[in-house]
Order: sequence, then C-alpha cells, then structure tokens
Amino acid sequence: MKTLRKVLVPLAILPFKNTVYAQKKDSIPFKVRAFFADKSPQARNFNIDYTFFSPYQSTSYLQSHQLPDNKVKSLQQMRATANIYFIKNKSWLLSTALNYRYISLQMEHPEVIEGSRHGDYHYHSEAVNLTYFSKLFRKTAIYSASFSADGSDQHFERVRGMITASLIIKASPKTKMTLGLAGIIDPSTQIPILPIFTYENKFNNGWVLDVLLPKKLLIRKDVFANGRVSLGTEMDNTSFYIYTYNHTYEFRQADLNSGAIYEHHLGGNFIGTVKAGIRTPFNTRVFNKEETFKNYIWEAKYQPSFYFNIGLSYNPFEKPRRK
Repeated sequence: MKTLRKVLVPLAILPFKNTVYAQKKDSIPFKVRAFFADKSPQARNFNIDYTFFSPYQSTSYLQSHQLPDNKVKSLQQMRATANIYFIKNKSWLLSTALNYRYISLQMEHPEVIEGSRHGDYHYHSEAVNLTYFSKLFRKTAIYSASFSADGSDQHFERVRGMITASLIIKASPKTKMTLGLAGIIDPSTQIPILPIFTYENKFNNGWVLDVLLPKKLLIRKDVFANGRVSLGTEMDNTSFYIYTYNHTYEFRQADLNSGAIYEHHLGGNFIGTVKAGIRTPFNTRVFNKEETFKNYIWEAKYQPSFYFNIGLSYNPFEKPRRK
C-alpha cells in the first residue's frame, strides 16, 4: 500500500495547487492545454470518477481451449487522475501525469487464470512529459516525449516511452484541426505507431463536432445555464496485473463506450460529469508480462453491457457560462 499512498497523496492535494495562470492566456501552450482540457476530464488538472457496469455474459479461452461460459456478476471501477505542470513558457512544457484505478470484479464461476470468483485490483501509472512548440511550414508544430512507469499495489511493473509530433493545420474560432503521429516504445504494445487527428467544427445551430482519433467521436452542445450534453462514442482501456502461479500477468482490454455525456459547471472551476450508455469490450487478453500482447494465454469475449459513470474534475481554463 505504500505505492498507493505515493500516488494518492498528490491527487488529494492537487485542487489546492493551481499554477496555470503563470502563463499568458494568449500563448500557444496555454491555448493547447485549454483545448484538450475542454475535451476530456482526464486531461484536466484533477479528475475522479466512479463507473458501474451491469452484469454480462462472457466466453473465455485458455491457450485456445474454450472454457465453460461464465458471467460477470459485478464490475465497478474508481479512477483518479492528475496533471501537474512545472515549467511553462512559450516554447516548453514540463509536466507529470498521475493515474490510479481500482477495479472490483465478481464472476459467477472462477476463471482458471484468476483462480477465484472475486478480485480487487489496483493499477497506477506515473508519467513525465516534455513538450516543445515551434514552427513548421509556417504552422505551429507540437513535439512531445513521455516516459512512464506503471504497476499495482505490490510492484512497479513496466516502463514505457512515447514520442509524438503534431501540426496545427487550422485554428479559427469555428474550426480547429491537428494532424500527427505517435510512436510508442513498448515491446508489449499492440500498435507501435498511431495517427493523431483532432477536428472540431462549430455549426450555426450550436452543435459542435468533436473528433479526437483514435480516442473519440462526439457531437456536443451547450445547454441550460452552465451545462453541456455530448452524444457519441469514446474508447477506453483497462489494464491491471495478476499474480498467480509464481508469474506476473497483465490483463488488458479495450472498450467502446457509446452513449450520452452531461457536464455541468459547479462553480470554482469544478465540473460534474454524468455518462451512461452501452459498453462494447474487444481485444480482452491476459499475457505474461515478459511476453507481448500477441502471445497471450487467455482471451475473453464479453457481451455488451450498460454503464453508468459519475465524476468530478477541476478545469482552471474555463469559467462558468451565464446565459
């Protein structure tokens, strides 16, 4: 639990540590950070949320041999994230990103890879990010390098690296668009190189098309005095480590969450969020930590299920709206 305390203490004190306004609001780094903080609670200074999933059926395979059908009777997750900035000027950003996730899982029958019906899993990751802003083809270019480590409540497990390069193609009051590439330095990754594409377009009727590939595709609109509703699909990932048979395994799963999101300014830069819809899991595998995602020993096929999420985030870039 010492590891968890190291992760949770900075998260707990973060709302009282606001260092954003040391940077000019008309600077490119400030505008880029505000742009992404507006799109995702996990990109804001602080976020905590809880997710409940309805029961669903599952079919699993151990080393290609089908196991008896099973049922996930209960699945709940609690997540806390924080982004802290240390160096901020017109060309450089140095920051750290902290993430903690607690997963409570209850199966109808024990799975061979887990050995029990009920499991409580703790996952954390810590990253140091360095971002550089410059000009390329007379447009703003953003280069970043990230070094991260992750683990459980028992051990640190992996170290990873990532480099990205993006170009702001257009940035007008109505339309914003960026294009780039991300390279992931991790032997266990499924896709080592990913395209980055963001697109935001404001329509005359008040709706906004919000695209952040490969993460999400939404349409959103401001409602009421200080609210915003969004409809569409987001991708999420769940990872944690399993210790069994004197080996360390990693559980890794990707989900598509399709439904509705409502965000509301609560005052003092705090934003409450409610999400609900249908979760469709895919690419659910368990593999030895020393191997790769392709060399898995256990795989599962899960049916879609209903999800409900409630969260609270702190975004210093945006003030409540008054109509």
